[in-house]
Amino acid sequence: MIYLKSAEELERMRVACQITRDTLNLLEEKIRVGMTTKELDKIAYDYIIACGAKPGFLGLYGFPGSICVSIDEQVVHGIPSSSRVIEEGQIVSVDVGAFKNGYNGDAARTFCVGNITPEKKKLVEVTKQCFFEGIKDICVGSAIGDIGYQVQTYAESNGFSVVRAMTGHGIGAKLHEDPEVRNYGKKGTGIRLREGMTLAIEPMINMGTHEVIIDGWKCVTRDGLPSAHYENTVAITANGVEILTL
Repeated sequence: MIYLKSAEELERMRVACQITRDTLNLLEEKIRVGMTTKELDKIAYDYIIACGAKPGFLGLYGFPGSICVSIDEQVVHGIPSSSRVIEEGQIVSVDVGAFKNGYNGDAARTFCVGNITPEKKKLVEVTKQCFFEGIKDICVGSAIGDIGYQVQTYAESNGFSVVRAMTGHGIGAKLHEDPEVRNYGKKGTGIRLREGMTLAIEPMINMGTHEVIIDGWKCVTRDGLPSAHYENTVAITANGVEILTL
């Protein structure tokens, strides 16, 4: 079931989404070579709590961290660890959720640590742009399949591939709501977007094959090549798409 949000509900979501955005901005400032992913998790936890919110991921489906920290070939759902040290030249995808006043925010960024290869830099840049291509010209009445079509077209035109095993989703009082938001597909297919829909749109783009290996929380590229992640929570409004986590 798809839940359409009222103006009051959207305002509550904006608060949770702003905390999510600010957490990611703080983590971008703090991330450095030599720190552990657990240290990054602690920074996020402390900030979200200080904002009077709760980490949206902590304990969800049994997840043990406040954020997901996925490095290089890890696609998503990397568990923060005191033994995983961030190294020079890595790309680090950080997924953050904040829950406040009964509603969730959800967003992700891929950070470049130190000097990275040109290939990794292009992957990160293309993945970010995939999000903006996905929402380009989207409005009330658009087919949800247009989002995935536009993401896939842009990613593949740049020589990359789109993860199919993981998708975006609706979001609101629950972190994961209907509908599923694929990052691939055919133009003009799927449900039509309606005013009040709120979606987490999150391209996950691989340098090599789109195939991944999933084992519990583990989700890595099958060929071991890097993957990048970029996500925002958006609202479908009468005036188009409002990005709530920017």
